[in-house]
Amino acid sequence: MIWNIITIYLLLINIITFVIRWIDKRKSIKHKRRISEKQLLIFSAMWWFIGAIIWMTVWHHKTIKWKFLWKFWLIVFAWMVVLSLIYYFLHR
Repeated sequence: MIWNIITIYLLLINIITFVIRWIDKRKSIKHKRRISEKQLLIFSAMWWFIGAIIWMTVWHHKTIKWKFLWKFWLIVFAWMVVLSLIYYFLHR
């Protein structure tokens, strides 16, 4: 039961990330005020990094801004460490 809830949550949260990045990309094309990089990084830090990675891969959005990228990948790495530790302690 709990795993179903977690799976649905993660699916929805990553769809939301995908939509937020789409909105930012559309604003970029139309030269309108965009979603700040700080907000995008905060979204990534809140489990939304999977949708962000998919979006960056599919649309090449924010893939050449090193100021953004190193922070983003640091967040992803931190989550991988946290998830690995959780897995380790739950299955030892």
